[in-house]
Amino acid sequence: MFNKIRLWKKKPVSSNFQDRISALKMRKIPEHVAIIMDGNGRWAKKRKLPRIAGHHEGMKCVKRITTIANDLGIKVLTLYAFSTENWKRPKSEVDYILSLPEQFLGTFLPELIEKNVRVTAIGYTVGLPESTLNALNRAVEQTKHNTGLQLNFALNYGSRAEIIDAVKGVVKDSQSGKIEIDNLTEEMFASYLMTGEIIEPDLLIRTSGEIRISNFMLWQIAYSELYFTEVLWPDFSGQHLIEAIEEFQNRQRRFGGV
Repeated sequence: MFNKIRLWKKKPVSSNFQDRISALKMRKIPEHVAIIMDGNGRWAKKRKLPRIAGHHEGMKCVKRITTIANDLGIKVLTLYAFSTENWKRPKSEVDYILSLPEQFLGTFLPELIEKNVRVTAIGYTVGLPESTLNALNRAVEQTKHNTGLQLNFALNYGSRAEIIDAVKGVVKDSQSGKIEIDNLTEEMFASYLMTGEIIEPDLLIRTSGEIRISNFMLWQIAYSELYFTEVLWPDFSGQHLIEAIEEFQNRQRRFGGV
């Protein structure tokens, strides 16, 4: 059924929308925006549709927000696509969610390349379908020289496991003499994380009204600005992203100072 749905429909952009984008660019734009994309199932339930319909609609939202983020000059957009805890969901739903990267990249990769977007991914490959990994690896390879927005998918990702693995890496290198444990700094430890080469998020957005972090980038968001919205992910628009960034721009970031 979903193969018959036209995925990307371009809508005219209002002058007011462009004015707000121009106003945003006059002030500091967050370099790294991370999003917990929540509410696909509830979006479908409200419409008496199967849950996978919500995930399908959420995939269209990824395209929409990626385009706006690129236009705004955001450097990194990290999307929490599938957590290590999501395996607890029904197998049919898990299988569909894990097919979405292949669908998304199969359709949108040429446009990502054209827009100079670089695709990366963090998370654990164990258990992921080969077709999903192949689609991701192909996108990473074909965009690795792009210098625009970094579109970073957190797929089969869990922050606690990531931190434990980082600790193991530190211990191993300490025992082999590569590092002196007494000289370990926060910056050094961060280099052992999956995001070692990615700047930390300035802004974390969670959709659907849930006010929790759900094991997402626990180390990296220590000083991120947090923004929660009642809007379900499939309904999250460029206007909503602008509202989140406007809120970010109106906050004072002291990083523990005065």
